[in-house]
Amino acid sequence: MPIRALIFDFDGLILDTETPEYQSWQEIYQEFGCTLLPETWGQIVGGNGSSAFDPMTYLESLVGRPLDRAGLTARRRARDTAIIAASPILPGVVDMLTDAHRAGLRLAIASSSPHSWVDTHLTRLGLYARFDAIICVDDVGIAKPDPGLFLRAAEVLGVAREEAIIFEDSPNGVLAAKRAGIFCVAVPNPITRLLAFEPPGLRLQSLADLSLDALLAHVQKNGATD
Repeated sequence: MPIRALIFDFDGLILDTETPEYQSWQEIYQEFGCTLLPETWGQIVGGNGSSAFDPMTYLESLVGRPLDRAGLTARRRARDTAIIAASPILPGVVDMLTDAHRAGLRLAIASSSPHSWVDTHLTRLGLYARFDAIICVDDVGIAKPDPGLFLRAAEVLGVAREEAIIFEDSPNGVLAAKRAGIFCVAVPNPITRLLAFEPPGLRLQSLADLSLDALLAHVQKNGATD
């Protein structure tokens, strides 16, 4: 079957929201003479944030005393927001969307984040109207690695699994794509590239590394099931 749709993750794939969050936590840790390793932070990347790892609790364990959680959280969030606001759309994203539109492909977002987060940033970046569907965790009630987000996106777009390609940056996202039976292109960000991935259909350093035409040719040659 020819490819008819592209499905994109949001955080870390379209906009690097994961490195700024890690950076803002790292700055808090450094105030107390501590270090938050990227490998440790990676435990909570790519899901719904419900991991057993809590960076504030971990910091308190390192310093050996309770901290002003409310005050530190407010400062960290403000810093995180400022960094993200200054962050550009990741390389290759706009070209991929533009080429997909010209080719008549349908486009969707499938994110483990809520609409309040994803829609706000897509609107700010001028990308919201480019997508035919935006599926978030509050639409399906469960985050990746459950395949529900991707299956819902394909359903809304009106395409079969074999007619779609997923773009993901996290191990949980790649695993969700594999469970959905949809070909996945992994594009790890600076945080997630340190983590272990299930083998994706294709792995890139950046979306700018491969044109849409080259990607479609690769999938046609090698098959569209992951």
